[in-house]
Amino acid sequence: MSDLSALRDRIDQLDAILVHTLAERFRQTARVGALKAAEGLPPRDADRESAQRARIDSLAKDAGLDPEFARKIHGLIVDQVKENHRKISGDQ
Repeated sequence: MSDLSALRDRIDQLDAILVHTLAERFRQTARVGALKAAEGLPPRDADRESAQRARIDSLAKDAGLDPEFARKIHGLIVDQVKENHRKISGDQ
């Protein structure tokens, strides 16, 4: 059972890293949203999204992670970022 406990402890640590990393990512994207709003830029950037999808695919493959799964997770994050940017820009 000590192996199971150790594995679960490591999973808990990784979950904490994920949560803190997401929080930091959203802080940074909020800054991007504020900058876009101040400069009158649209919340969505299709070129950036396309480049990011390709980058996520490559990162996932390199890490041994299913690229489709990585795209789904990244898509959820990007959808939330776009919603946050719409709120920041007042374009609800």
